Amino acid sequence: MRIDKFLKVCRLIKRRTVANEACDADRILIGGKPVKPSKEVKVGDVITVVYGNRSLSVRVLEIREVVRKEEASSLYEVIDEN
Repeated sequence: MRIDKFLKVCRLIKRRTVANEACDADRILIGGKPVKPSKEVKVGDVITVVYGNRSLSVRVLEIREVVRKEEASSLYEVIDEN
C-alpha cells in the first residue's frame, strides 16, 4: 500500500491530499529518509510524521485497505512522540 493511502486509512492524517503534500514537503520519513507519496509501506516499517515542531514515530503492524474508525489505531504502534 502507498504511504499516502496508509496514513489516511490509519487516520494519522485526515485526507490523502494532505498526506501527499506532507510527503512533498519532506515531513514523512520511513527509516529516517524522506519519501514520495508513492512509496510502498511494509509491515515493520518505522514511519515518522512531522507536525510543525512535533513529531510522531510509529511502527506498521498491519496493512488493510479498509478499516473502521475504532480499529484504525490497531494498524500501528506508537514508538516515540515528541
